[in-house]
Amino acid sequence: MSDRIRLIVADDHPVVRTGLRAVLDTEPDFRVVAEAASAEEAVRLAAATPADVVLMDLQFGAGMHGSEATAAIVDRPGAPRVLVLTTYDTDADILAAIESGATGYLLKDAPPEELAHGVRTAAEGRSALAPAIADRLMARMRAPATALSGREIEVLTLVADGLSNHEISKRLFLSQATVKSHLVHIYDKLGVESRTSAVAAAQRRGLFRR
Repeated sequence: MSDRIRLIVADDHPVVRTGLRAVLDTEPDFRVVAEAASAEEAVRLAAATPADVVLMDLQFGAGMHGSEATAAIVDRPGAPRVLVLTTYDTDADILAAIESGATGYLLKDAPPEELAHGVRTAAEGRSALAPAIADRLMARMRAPATALSGREIEVLTLVADGLSNHEISKRLFLSQATVKSHLVHIYDKLGVESRTSAVAAAQRRGLFRR
């Protein structure tokens, strides 16, 4: 029993948690020790329950985001690894999760064997990435001059939400001059000349969800 990989499953949909447990329970070296229906609960359980890997969704409705929960979990000494398991594959989601300290990033449509391999890889402290996610990260590395940074994606997401430069500066605790500078870089990287065109180009590239 002691050599099993202890798992916490964090997802706000009971059906998804039940399905994941059914898949994970087929692996003799896995043991689901807890389930969380919210990101906040995942943070509490990770602090109170001996575990090796937390399978973390990103969207939990109202409240803490999965990336925020990931950062809170891995910030503790001796914390379990966090393996993101989500339906979202945008640059914004991927970068936020990785920057928060996630060990891996898998998609929910992954076959059981890929999920099992990802869990074992994460438990060993090694990076576990879905092929599609690895491809996106490699594409960013091959063309760094045209890849938006995490902050630039954050700014552009707020532009898409209809916020003005002043509102964005207040939301992100930046000066308006810094916001304008980010927008200049965004326009240059996307090859556009306006806020509307930038949002449209980012959506075509799958940089954020809409």
